[in-house]
Amino acid sequence: MEASKLLSHCLQNIALACDRAPALDLACGTGRNGLFLLASGIPVVFADRDSPSLERIKQHLAALPCERQRELARLWQVDLELPHARPLDAETYGAILVFRYLHRPLLAGIKEAVIPGGLVIYETFTVEQAKLGRPRNPDFLLRFGELRECFREWDILHYFEEIEHDPVSGQPRAIAQVVAEKPVA
Repeated sequence: MEASKLLSHCLQNIALACDRAPALDLACGTGRNGLFLLASGIPVVFADRDSPSLERIKQHLAALPCERQRELARLWQVDLELPHARPLDAETYGAILVFRYLHRPLLAGIKEAVIPGGLVIYETFTVEQAKLGRPRNPDFLLRFGELRECFREWDILHYFEEIEHDPVSGQPRAIAQVVAEKPVA
């Protein structure tokens, strides 16, 4: 599966932000977005609770012809939704990628875990998605303007909130995207 086009549009900014700390591909699933960054020489931590997904990423990494790329990758099995857990407190990141995942209690930790001058690249479904298909649970759908509001104190480099056609399936999907840079004190 192809990486999000959003990443290719801001790759230079991500590379600069990850010069001091790795990128975190949060709830990475198949790792498609983190693998894209890795192919560009950006260090990536792949985080997911699903061990079969992480195992597939591990196999993909083992098959890479470039040892340097393998050295830039780290796998982290973590349940991000444990009550009262703060899994992002231990490290900081140059960029955090979040695609098709929403766990609102984690948003503050995401913002704190990014280094000053670092980025959050976030894309997930909005409440309009419930009219189009899955997911339909409002716990997993952003309210109108919610993503922009969450990063209002940051420099928003890109924002999109509309219904678009999925580039792979062609199906309509209601999404919000933000690329936000954390202020440098």
